[in-house]
Amino acid sequence: MEKGNLSINSENIMPIIKKWLYSDTDIFLRELVSNGCDAISKLKKLADMGDATLPEGQEFAVVVEINKEEKTIKIIDNGIGMTAEEIKRYINQIAFSGANDFVEKYKDSLSGNEIIGHFGLGFYSAFMVSHKVHIDSLSYTGGTATTWVSDGATEYTISESSKTTRGTEITLFIDEESEDFLMEYKVREILRKYCTFMPIDIFVETVKKEKTTEEKADEAGETGEIEGIEGAEELTPTPINKAPLWIKQPSECTDEDYKSFYKDIFSDFNDPLFWIHLNMDYPFTLKGILYFPRLRHEFEQTEGQVKLFCNQVFVADNVKEVIPEFLLLLKGVIDCPDIPLNVSRSFLQNDANVAKMSGYVARKMADRLNSIYKKDKENYTKYWDHISPFIKYGCIKEKSFYEKMEPAIIYKSTTNEEYVTLQDYLDRNKEKHENTVYYVSDPNLQSQYVNMFKEQDMEAVILEKNVDNPFISYLESYKNDVRFKRIDSDIADLKGESQEADKEKNEEISEIFKQSLGEKVKIKVEYLKSKNVPAVILLSEQSRRMGEMSKMFGGMDMGFQIDEELVLNANNPLVQQLLTKKDKKEEVELITNHIYDLANMSHKQLSSQQMSRFVERSNKLLEMVLEEK
Repeated sequence: MEKGNLSINSENIMPIIKKWLYSDTDIFLRELVSNGCDAISKLKKLADMGDATLPEGQEFAVVVEINKEEKTIKIIDNGIGMTAEEIKRYINQIAFSGANDFVEKYKDSLSGNEIIGHFGLGFYSAFMVSHKVHIDSLSYTGGTATTWVSDGATEYTISESSKTTRGTEITLFIDEESEDFLMEYKVREILRKYCTFMPIDIFVETVKKEKTTEEKADEAGETGEIEGIEGAEELTPTPINKAPLWIKQPSECTDEDYKSFYKDIFSDFNDPLFWIHLNMDYPFTLKGILYFPRLRHEFEQTEGQVKLFCNQVFVADNVKEVIPEFLLLLKGVIDCPDIPLNVSRSFLQNDANVAKMSGYVARKMADRLNSIYKKDKENYTKYWDHISPFIKYGCIKEKSFYEKMEPAIIYKSTTNEEYVTLQDYLDRNKEKHENTVYYVSDPNLQSQYVNMFKEQDMEAVILEKNVDNPFISYLESYKNDVRFKRIDSDIADLKGESQEADKEKNEEISEIFKQSLGEKVKIKVEYLKSKNVPAVILLSEQSRRMGEMSKMFGGMDMGFQIDEELVLNANNPLVQQLLTKKDKKEEVELITNHIYDLANMSHKQLSSQQMSRFVERSNKLLEMVLEEK
């Protein structure tokens, strides 16, 4: 057996780094600006610990300077700086992280993950757009400044620098194919994408070509006076970044702060419904704000957008792995220092902490909704219809989420359209139908049944979302003693007293309808409490759910029969009068078919052929009425 060490030749690895270090070339700005922010953060930490002395009123900044004439971009910071030895240690040794070295040295004095860098490869992203790179750096410890120069090959030079101010200045000599990065608007766009929330002020400057005296005179006019040039005050530059709202405590943020932040980040003119402010320290550090957007209807595009940050540095857009599947419509930001800057989808999918983040977000969402329900029921009920499909889907997906959400799951009642909890509904209807929940899936289509319920002082809840069918099945499996029945599946509580003496007459009514409708329709005669309804269609709850399941699977044959029944109301005058018209077969056939269609229309939509026949029949019935008069 032979053992040995792998040898990596830098001549071979540099071309790979230059071309393949990151999938997006523009990330070089994020990496170099992050390094500058790191250098300043390190110096501030050393000053806080008493290991470095700073001038009174010291201000810190990272400046990105563009020079189109020289085709260079400079990233300048006034941070910790480097000595010649540190440049050799951190720059010449590829993938040796200066951040890791710093954290190891001062780990007892640092709280959390306060330094951005992880791997030490970020600096080499400069070669993705440059044919040569200069580093000029002066350490906070003093001494002589150092210049490091490399053309991206394996050779470099180190010499003394003329730099006299503390910090580091990195100069990129931009490749011909990357010259679009010399456009200021593009640089600002990239920095706004990646660096908007970095903790150090970041400025962008473009070096202007110095004008000749003659050019200045031409601009001033024929008099040759250049008014306002001498002693003119410079415009105060504005940093491209700003303080992130998520690093504040929730008590420090107003509702207007949250709304303004949401609209600014996501260019949404509508206010969000509500938000949750995340702040977790164990078992990992996580901060952020997640918003529940306002949806105009159930089928609106529900793809959310969650931006992932690492110590306020943008990492990735629309990260689905850190959000529960049922909450993917959320918009917001999550900042987790434990996730590396060069995070990949495979990393997110396989990292244990990411799964914990998803669970944490689900718990926080449930806690927030319960809090709103208890403290502000009026507003909660206003947007419940917007959020209920996602909440119910989440309950089906995660039992733990349902258990936390159960007290705040509400249902719109047909009684004054007020909202009630499941337990409220069961308690106040216990005497009429214990452990049974009647519901309406289409209030307009089923209005006849709703009216019948109201006439008998009975109550149903409205469940009209697509997710409601599997949701009530889930509830029944969780609460074994509770059953849901659609309002058109049972009339047991709507029946009047049976009249045994009229049994023969009812059989006659049944026979009249069978002769007109044929054996295909199952018919039953009952005495309903309401006299206004001639007939209703009943469909067993099991048959209805199986039918809807069939639709979900593209109408495939599930191997069951639809158990549909036409219930004729013996208390209805129209039904009773049919017995007096038995000899007028044409009229009886028209009326019986019309009653059947009317019952169907309160139960489901008629087919195009059924609707055509219904309209034609309606016209004939109107003619008959006029002829009789």
